[in-house]
Amino acid sequence: MKLTRKQIKTRLDAILAKYNHDNAMLVSILQDTQKEFGYLPKEVLSELAEMARLPLTQIYSVATFFKAFSLVPRGKHQIHVCMGTACHVRGAERVLQVIERELDIQPGQSDKDLQFSLDTVNCVGACALGPIVVVDGAYKGNMKTEQVKPLLESYK
Repeated sequence: MKLTRKQIKTRLDAILAKYNHDNAMLVSILQDTQKEFGYLPKEVLSELAEMARLPLTQIYSVATFFKAFSLVPRGKHQIHVCMGTACHVRGAERVLQVIERELDIQPGQSDKDLQFSLDTVNCVGACALGPIVVVDGAYKGNMKTEQVKPLLESYK
């Protein structure tokens, strides 16, 4: 559903009001904006720049600096595969390859029906449970390649 400029402004105004229109809170403003819109669309960032009286280039520099922000639509379910040393030596690369094959996407991409987005991370801090796949914040430890398909099916 395409939002009108007025709808975008109304939503952004509520976010800016939450932070008292304090531009020093830009990262938090962008986090809330992404949560509200699902990602950071160009027209929303342009409107935000105007409303916050910030250069659009400044907003884009923050939005592109942090990996947590997305300028393209993301899938309903976020998959993160830990590629840290402990997970890597325990087979994370093979688990990742199965996920890529099953969803027909690479890290940094979303599948065509926007059900899943896939990313790799350097470490999730649970090395004893590696390899680890995190889906929507839920940790799935000791992953085996044969567990990937049932895991993905449970989120469809």
